[in-house]
Order: sequence, then structure tokens, then C-alpha cells
Amino acid sequence: MLFTLESPAFKPHEEIPSKYTCEGDDKSPPLRWKGAPAGTKSFAIIVDDPDAPDPEAPKQTWVHWVLFNIPASVSSLPEDVASLPKGSYEGVNDWMAVGYRGPCPPVGRHSYHHKIYALDTVLPHMENPSKADLEKAMKGHVLAQADLVATYKKHHH
Repeated sequence: MLFTLESPAFKPHEEIPSKYTCEGDDKSPPLRWKGAPAGTKSFAIIVDDPDAPDPEAPKQTWVHWVLFNIPASVSSLPEDVASLPKGSYEGVNDWMAVGYRGPCPPVGRHSYHHKIYALDTVLPHMENPSKADLEKAMKGHVLAQADLVATYKKHHH
């Protein structure tokens, strides 16, 4: 079985509803996954946008959410996660804030990657890690990964 990530709120390559963006309530979208390989001990999630600031001339990948040590028994996150599954922690996004911040592209239509990693371990506790810290900690522990890509372009300027 393939390891897959989906959202009840949007389909792959479709537009993310504005309530999950800076033009709406900036809520985290509902996510659910299935097909994690045997031996999975925890999940990590990274949401980022490789098109920043402008898809015509991308200069950096902007990080929206860093989440790790989601227990292997968990297979979904509700919309606007108020309390994380026991044992999970969030890291720092590129606004230098902990938690989720939604799409807010300055120009053009950007692609947002919702990436989930099935890990063969529970990571050691890290205090508000960045995406780079998390990727370093996960190295050699990723059993499978899935990527749900959706897009957003601002409706108002």
C-alpha cells in the first residue's frame, strides 16, 4: 500500500480554500494519511512553499509549518489543530513563530507542499526546531514520505 497524504479540504493541485490562508482565518488544514510502512514509530510534517517570493523567480523555500513526533497511532489532524496529539511538538516557521501560518504569497500563484514523513524512531526532544533542524534529526530515519501539493494566489491586494 502506498503511503499517501490527503486533505478533506482540497484536492491535489487544486486551490487551497482561503480560510487556511492569511486572507482568511489562517487555520491549519485538516490532513489525513494512510499506508504508513511497518516499523513506523512517529510522523513528522513540513509544509513549505518553494516558490517564494515570486514563482517566476523563486529565491527561497518559505516554511509554513514544522511538526514532529506525531505518534504512529495517529492518522489525521483536524482543521485548526488546537491541541496536538500527545507527545507531538511544533517547530518554528519562517515568520519565526511556532505553529502554522497559512499561504500568503506576495505575488503570483504558489505551490504549497504538505510533506509527511514516516520515521522508524521517535525523535529526541528539540525546543522549537527549524525545518533544517528537523531534516537533520530525521536523516537516516525516513521509512516513507508523501507530498500533497496545492496552490494559492491572493484574491485581494
